[in-house]
Amino acid sequence: MAYAFVNVWLKSEILDPQGEAVSQALHRQGLTNVSEVRQGKRFRIEFSGEISKADLEKVAREVLSNPVIEDFEIEIAQ
Repeated sequence: MAYAFVNVWLKSEILDPQGEAVSQALHRQGLTNVSEVRQGKRFRIEFSGEISKADLEKVAREVLSNPVIEDFEIEIAQ
């Protein structure tokens, strides 16, 4: 059985208060070289047989993300 990961996160021009809160917490923990944290979500999709990257992009764009405010990236694992 094969699977793919779809990573979704807010576009860079969209304010990310959760990412900013995590970034500040990391700085308080002494990780001062962290320049930015963006909050996101990760989906693992298992499938049997073949699936095209175009089909995965359609699912990511129409179901898993809001393309107005979010970007996504697809990783296909074998």
